[in-house]
Amino acid sequence: MDRGMSVATAKPVTAFSASVRLAGLADLDALVALENASFVDERQTRRAIRYSLGSPTMSVLAAVIEDLAGEMLVGAATLERRRKGRIARIASLAVLSTRSGYGVGGLLLDAAEVEALVQGCSLVRLEVRFDNWSAIRLYERHGYSHYTTKEDYYQDGTSALCYEKALTAS
Repeated sequence: MDRGMSVATAKPVTAFSASVRLAGLADLDALVALENASFVDERQTRRAIRYSLGSPTMSVLAAVIEDLAGEMLVGAATLERRRKGRIARIASLAVLSTRSGYGVGGLLLDAAEVEALVQGCSLVRLEVRFDNWSAIRLYERHGYSHYTTKEDYYQDGTSALCYEKALTAS
């Protein structure tokens, strides 16, 4: 499906004053800043983020708020899939620490699921550090089920819990 026919044309999703749209090159600096603020060892490089923005098999979603100064990026999620594949993977989900607890993570998760459906996927998977309790709670509240653990997954040797959710069009 055409990239222009994805989340951007789906029903608007909001949490408090935030909304989600597809990210573009104009968001690159804000996405890099969010990546650097959110992750220590497993950061994506500017080049990798730029690649994601133009990839036909990736969708970068931006959670934004509007204020008097304009639009501000407060979170992002990166969804990956294979061409003609039915499984999508949330490769990254990050929210500014100042917006944590306001529903932005759930908003991004919901939007990623809509995007996966629009792209023809029926299953979403993700990995999360075994000690990231707030993210684990978020995923479980949204219907994700733990299906395996990957030992020594992260650079620091931490294990990853693997979650998945079957999607249905509603």
